Amino acid sequence: MNYYVKKTGNDTNSGSKNEPFLTISKAAEIAVAGDIITVHEGIYREWINPKNGGSQGARIIYQAAENELVVITGAEIIENWDEVDGVWRAVVSNEMFKKYNPYKEIIGGDWFFDNDKEFHTGEVYLNGKSMYESLTLGGVKNPVVDERSKDKAGALLAWYCEVDEKNTTIWANFGDKNPNEELIEINVRPFVFWPSEIGRGYITVKGFHLKQAATQWAPPTALQTGLIGPHWSKGWVIEDNVISDAKNVGISLGKEIITGQNEWTKTGVKGGTQREREVIFRALHNAGWTKENVGGHLVRNNIIKDCEQAAIVGHLGSAFCIIEKNHIFNIHQKMQWHGAEVGGIKFHGAIDTVIRDNIIHDAYRGLWLDWQAQGTLVSRNIFYNNSAEDFMAEVCHGPYLLDHNIFLSKWSIKDMSTGGAFVHNLFLGKIAACVEHTRYTPYHFPHDTAVYGVANILGGDNRYFNNIFIKDKNEEDVSGLSNFWNGAVMMDGVPSNAVFMQTPVGLSQYDEYPDSSDEILEGEDKFSAKLPMYVENNLYVGGAKSYVKEINPFVREDGITVKIVDELRGVVEVDFESELPSCEFVDSRRLGVSYQAEMGYVDGNGANLVFIKDYFNHLRVDVTPGPFEVIDKKKITFGGLDYE
Repeated sequence: MNYYVKKTGNDTNSGSKNEPFLTISKAAEIAVAGDIITVHEGIYREWINPKNGGSQGARIIYQAAENELVVITGAEIIENWDEVDGVWRAVVSNEMFKKYNPYKEIIGGDWFFDNDKEFHTGEVYLNGKSMYESLTLGGVKNPVVDERSKDKAGALLAWYCEVDEKNTTIWANFGDKNPNEELIEINVRPFVFWPSEIGRGYITVKGFHLKQAATQWAPPTALQTGLIGPHWSKGWVIEDNVISDAKNVGISLGKEIITGQNEWTKTGVKGGTQREREVIFRALHNAGWTKENVGGHLVRNNIIKDCEQAAIVGHLGSAFCIIEKNHIFNIHQKMQWHGAEVGGIKFHGAIDTVIRDNIIHDAYRGLWLDWQAQGTLVSRNIFYNNSAEDFMAEVCHGPYLLDHNIFLSKWSIKDMSTGGAFVHNLFLGKIAACVEHTRYTPYHFPHDTAVYGVANILGGDNRYFNNIFIKDKNEEDVSGLSNFWNGAVMMDGVPSNAVFMQTPVGLSQYDEYPDSSDEILEGEDKFSAKLPMYVENNLYVGGAKSYVKEINPFVREDGITVKIVDELRGVVEVDFESELPSCEFVDSRRLGVSYQAEMGYVDGNGANLVFIKDYFNHLRVDVTPGPFEVIDKKKITFGGLDYE
């Protein structure tokens, strides 16, 4: 059945092309497997809560009409502002919010920092741009810029709220704007497209502008909500959308509520790591966490921006997914609060998930794989202007693999894991590594959710083959982060506040690790010894340093320059001023088997990976370091995605 929605429609209509519905929610109440809902141009202020899911062979498809702008928002317009004591005030009846008032709901939960500051899930928007919440009315009358904010001018546009039994009162400083002459909106709904019940699988959401939701903080040990998400189901497709202005998370692929809801912070009994382990076993025992029931989502061709926690988050439900060709930016840029779940993409349990061809920038952390990155493939992504680092691997045992990625931020990688493989990447930033002996995290049977074992992080067991490392000669050795202790970087967002020691661009961070010729210690020392590194055929330019035991490193003073020529769209230019050296071909057999999971570096079907093609999918005639097949001197331009 085909249903149609139009701003001139009526929910008493049949929903046909000639008798369209007025609201998308009406169609969502009756759509069943195989139905298609086409929505015509306009702004729809509603929460889409699908009553039914589709099936693998008969999806329910929600789509914007071709070449029409369809906006679905969780916000409402607020008019009739009064000027009081130099600022503006609006009084809103609490009836507008029904059961959920975002101006009473405090942001918080497990792994959330700054709990002493009570910010709300509500928001105020001036002509579509979110403002900054103030903790006091005085902060609205005399706003002060938080130096951590990336938008100093925007930080002066502040609001404050108070709620009583009948009304919600909002005070706001709109700068030189008169709110009665501008578009002023406030968050009203917690979601834009989100099923209230789990198990609503095989739904496609395509071509919309989805924005302005009062989402709650989404840790791995609680219900992970987002502006849009499948809510613990199977096989969603989220594609060709513009997703923006979630108070915390844009897209959530994460867990449901019955396996845990902030027990760590609510009860204070047991630590957060133990609670997270319990969530995993509850999911296996009580919540049907299997490949057949949960995950397997496709998130493709979306623009995701202006979210304060993460563009995409997921614990367990992010397994067996494909995340591709998304443009992710302006994530966690206000910096009014912080926590261990912030970044462009933050996944736990991304088993056999593929993350490829995305551009991620100005996102604090770019990609953060935390716990159980096993069979995870990260390919052909571009990272830049991420202030913490481009990629973080935390307490994972692998095998996970990164190939043909472009890392352009000052810090490329924070490595608190084992079992990673890095092949044919380009690095401009530093790499730092540390062990983690205090946390024991799971690893799984290959291509399955069943737990194979748990272990701590010994460090090492990484492969670095055929990469390029370029050091900016003007770059100081200490750069990129604000937390320093005795010349080391303090890693925020992890329980032990781990210390990453400074080393130059390159792989000298691993100089104290053994190589494959050294034996792993037997006996008790085996549980604290570093694992071997496997490092061959990397190219180091401009003072970048190789691993001391590397096999056949290539070292040059210059010869390659890299610059971002369009920061909005992510267009990058690499100029190869001299020919690259030849190196050896890499495939799954050469990468071997990860130490803990005893699993090879293969795809989700168990097939060997063969790195015979470059970033552009060109067949490599001559195998050279880095992402590109370069035979002659040449200038290569790549990247570029829409940003609005």
